Amino acid sequence: MSIAQVVKDIKGRLDGKVAIITGAGSGIGFESAILFAREGAIVVAADVDFHAAEAVVERIKEKYPLHVRKHTLACKVDVSIEEEVKKLVDVTLKEFGKLDIMFNNAGIMHPDDGDALSTDGAVWDATLNTNLKGVWFGCKYAIEAFRRKPNNAGGVIINTASFVGLMGSATPQLAYTASKGAVIAMSRELAITHARENIRINTLCPGPIRTPLLMNYLDTEEKKDRRLVHLPIGRFSEPVEQAQAALFLASDDASYITGTEFKVDGGLTAAYVVSNRYYEVFFRHRFLVLTSFFSKSDSGRSLCQSSTKKLFQAQVITSLKRIVVAF
Repeated sequence: MSIAQVVKDIKGRLDGKVAIITGAGSGIGFESAILFAREGAIVVAADVDFHAAEAVVERIKEKYPLHVRKHTLACKVDVSIEEEVKKLVDVTLKEFGKLDIMFNNAGIMHPDDGDALSTDGAVWDATLNTNLKGVWFGCKYAIEAFRRKPNNAGGVIINTASFVGLMGSATPQLAYTASKGAVIAMSRELAITHARENIRINTLCPGPIRTPLLMNYLDTEEKKDRRLVHLPIGRFSEPVEQAQAALFLASDDASYITGTEFKVDGGLTAAYVVSNRYYEVFFRHRFLVLTSFFSKSDSGRSLCQSSTKKLFQAQVITSLKRIVVAF
């Protein structure tokens, strides 16, 4: 048998599965929709922005064979509204006859989310309505759909949480953190409650990701650096790296995994102090920024070009290392 024939005969990891992905219009959801389709799933791409949901469906149609193209659907859904989530599941059952995978991925990060004193009640409610109630609604109607399947076939639920549900931060986003911690606790309890029904439920806990959602929030280099300095790998995650984890959890490869917090965080939650090598790279980058700034003045240009440049560099780096306690 030729290699080409072997490849042709290999089935996708999600062959024949029907999957709903909320928040499919961007970031993790967008990449997951493409990966799930690549692995043979029928994908229902749901997003509050219908044009974004349509865009991911069009991307799937461009990339994959005809049998996949016929089995994708875009839906406009606000997950904070229970009736819309119920309708999403009902439409999926009507179109495709079953539901196998529910990826509750939609979420928001409000720019005015701060600490307990500064966060407005409307910001709190909006955040928890989407990030927590939206996940609850998705779980509720997915479990109902799973129970309709014959032979106790069950299904898979993946709920997107965050590393902030597992550890604190001195750069508070209290409503967001509370919502993600609650998703973790809720998912754990649901996993135990429904385990004997062959329903697996896990949370995906990403570290900081290079998505429009986070990059819009971290809108200055200073904000980005304050996070990057804590990441052992030294960079933000790419959305596809989270999607690959979701694909694993959705597949039968994870058949004995339920009730877990699946951390894909670049080592963030395992770290106390990151490696000296990364700090040196970080501080030298900061030094270059500072010297660039100083060189704009006559006195600074003289200092940067003088024989004391190395001493100045060492002093700046030492000072920055002391400042790191502020991070």
